[in-house]
Amino acid sequence: MEQINTEKFDELLKGDKPVVCDFFATWCGPCRMLAPVMDKVSAEFADKAVFVKVDIDQNAELAVRYGIMSIPLVAVFKNGEKTADLLGYTDANGMTEFLNKNL
Repeated sequence: MEQINTEKFDELLKGDKPVVCDFFATWCGPCRMLAPVMDKVSAEFADKAVFVKVDIDQNAELAVRYGIMSIPLVAVFKNGEKTADLLGYTDANGMTEFLNKNL
């Protein structure tokens, strides 16, 4: 999954595909545990959405904009709006279920 900044994130929100964003921080243990899960499910759902990750320490503006107080947080954006989110570590089955329901 590509790690992007605020500018690139805003560009992606203008696109036609839903955007699934993993908001994380490098110091966050559960975030590091979630990374391989996201890599796996992003490959499975690549035809349905754009998958990216954003470091909230480097892009604090996005964290403030979307009220992100805890991480990891995986959020789904459709038509530029956040439509769903999932807080905390989730295994591949849980993430697949979340994406099936929200994409």
